[in-house]
Amino acid sequence: MLVKLALKSLIARKGSIALSIMAMAISIFVLLGVEHIRHQTKESFSNTVSGVDLIVGARTGSLNLLLYSVFKIGNPTNNISWQSFKAISTNPKVNWAIPLSLGDSHKGYRVLGTTSEYFQHFSYGKQHKLLLSKGKTFEDTFDVVLGAQVAAKLGYQLGERIVLAHGISRTSFSMHNDKPFKVVGILTPTGTPVDQTLHVSLQGIEAIHTNWQSSGQHKKNSPEKITDQLQPKSITAFMLGLNSKMTTFRLQREINHYAQEPLLAILPGVALSELWQMMTILENTLFLVSVLVFISACLGMSALLLSSIRERTSEIQLLRVIGAPPAFLFILIELEAFFITLISIVLGAGLLTVGLFSMQEFLVTYFGLHINTNILSLRNFYLMLTVLIASMCMAMLPSIISYVRSRSYHLTH
Repeated sequence: MLVKLALKSLIARKGSIALSIMAMAISIFVLLGVEHIRHQTKESFSNTVSGVDLIVGARTGSLNLLLYSVFKIGNPTNNISWQSFKAISTNPKVNWAIPLSLGDSHKGYRVLGTTSEYFQHFSYGKQHKLLLSKGKTFEDTFDVVLGAQVAAKLGYQLGERIVLAHGISRTSFSMHNDKPFKVVGILTPTGTPVDQTLHVSLQGIEAIHTNWQSSGQHKKNSPEKITDQLQPKSITAFMLGLNSKMTTFRLQREINHYAQEPLLAILPGVALSELWQMMTILENTLFLVSVLVFISACLGMSALLLSSIRERTSEIQLLRVIGAPPAFLFILIELEAFFITLISIVLGAGLLTVGLFSMQEFLVTYFGLHINTNILSLRNFYLMLTVLIASMCMAMLPSIISYVRSRSYHLTH
């Protein structure tokens, strides 16, 4: 009876209740959205690279090395000699090594020079290997494999010819026009910086810079005449996979004390954690804003219930006449708040699911984020339960006032 009465009372005031539900649903949408995207982004961020035991570069800060080698952000302080790479990669502790050469770009997207080991051993997420949606990996000197976002944004297909630019500026006047590359493969989306990268061979990087002059022009040599000059002299960084995890710290120490040149070896997982900790202030600020939005919606609901009590004096009196105790009215107001919040949670969660589903492709294409549309996680369940309890607590004031007024009516009559 009490539940039925509460529902009928809400329906009778459907206009004002609908506005309250809309306000609360939007606040819950924001709260759940911020928390879900924050958690998914952190998970995606942590899974940018996996299966790599050490990343080695010129001696610099660990975060700088992580940013330019994994996220393709910034520039290295120095390069590594090819001799050092070969010496370390042939260490008995090393299972595989992936050389990385950066410094060129194409229409704002970074170009990565590497070897076939990159496609064999590099992984992301939970040990997911790179897969091709079209074509094959590079085989010839002037082959290029595109990341999913590069191909989608620039509309490239297999067989097209593209020209790389010297440097990483979005607008470059130093173009390698005489040595165009042919698109031979397009990778599947990964939700990582790989999607925004063009992959070529180390020989391709060397070829476009052979006879490169300080004026930013090439001497008129054809690609066929420079194949004997394609041995790299230096690279930007390299990734290592070891035969045993037990030797990670020992090899890291050996590399950090390498006598031939100053090098730095970092554990990508540790560096990723450090980088995420730098973003916790922004993360917590967003969460705080969403909590404040929810509190304001709860206050609006409380004010609505409070004003409705003044309008329902005759209803309260009638209920007291037919024998309803003061506690009955207290529970009635709490039930109304419960139903308002429950409907708002369903609407807010539904709006978030629809929004994530419709924006999924946009988030992957423009931000490289793979956000799961399933928001029914244990974390979000506890959050929604907290929202429900908080709204019930905010409704305590109008409930108590209703209780006191009903007792006052009983005493005066």
